[in-house]
Amino acid sequence: MADDSQDRWSILAVGRFPEPVMADLRAAFDMEFLDTVPPGGIIAAVAGRDALIMSFGTELRRNAILALPASVKAIATYSVGYEHIDVAAARARGLPVLNTPDVLTDAVAEIGLFLMLGAARRGTESIDLIRGRHWPGWNATQLIGVELVGKRLGILGMGRIGRGIARRARAFGMDIHYHNRRQLAPALEDGAVFHAEFAAMAGVADVLMVAAHLSAETRHYLDADRIALLKPGAIVCNVARGDLIDDDALIAALGDGRVNAAGLDVFADEPNIDPRYYDLPNVFMLPHIGSSTIETRRRMARALIAGLRAVQAGAAPANAVV
Repeated sequence: MADDSQDRWSILAVGRFPEPVMADLRAAFDMEFLDTVPPGGIIAAVAGRDALIMSFGTELRRNAILALPASVKAIATYSVGYEHIDVAAARARGLPVLNTPDVLTDAVAEIGLFLMLGAARRGTESIDLIRGRHWPGWNATQLIGVELVGKRLGILGMGRIGRGIARRARAFGMDIHYHNRRQLAPALEDGAVFHAEFAAMAGVADVLMVAAHLSAETRHYLDADRIALLKPGAIVCNVARGDLIDDDALIAALGDGRVNAAGLDVFADEPNIDPRYYDLPNVFMLPHIGSSTIETRRRMARALIAGLRAVQAGAAPANAVV
């Protein structure tokens, strides 16, 4: 991935990145990597740099963006989500904000299936039993779960990741239903049933997969009122953002059996997970590993490299959110 340009941009990257990703970025630009925001803050650290790359856990709010040195020509986030960046402030400064769309679909969709399986087949209890060396051996009443075959999967947010999950779930013999702001074209639906109202989908779904975009309108979308609309004993899974779910409501429903089980890869206020989840054996939890494959990590870097090179060349980057 060598860069033949004689005018290599100087870029600061804040966050932890895999070694192959750092090598890809170094091949394209003059890079400085910092694991965390330095004591003096980002403003001083990025002085004289052409661009700033951030990871998802680092916030860049209005005051910091307005104070960025004039040398900075672009902000890039090593993630699909960009809610940690004040994009309105970046727009006011005329700074493009780049993200990494279209590269996470396969990895996150695989985790979606993992969550469904872990929740349906009582993965947490099974792992605890065998890892804790308490397994007494097979018997016909041990850890009875439910099969996915023949079940209805309701997908909240039928974007690329939602459709990737749908394709894989069909191989499990599941029927696909979805709720979106608008209906997809038939070729993208691929036989999935559209529900204009969440209530209609919730009432038929055996499994609800949350794959929607987080916004002010969707924060705590799955609250007590919407959970009450779910089919009794449904399974809830989330591969999107933790704040899409009202933890109080889901924990209450998991505790009294209205929701049979949950598979969660994302949480509000990560890594400070609501401690009540740890006490629920019917919750299959993962530490936000949806995109954690080396193939995806390198595709994310390549997306940012392509976008930053476009900005440098005076072109419109395909992965600009501003």
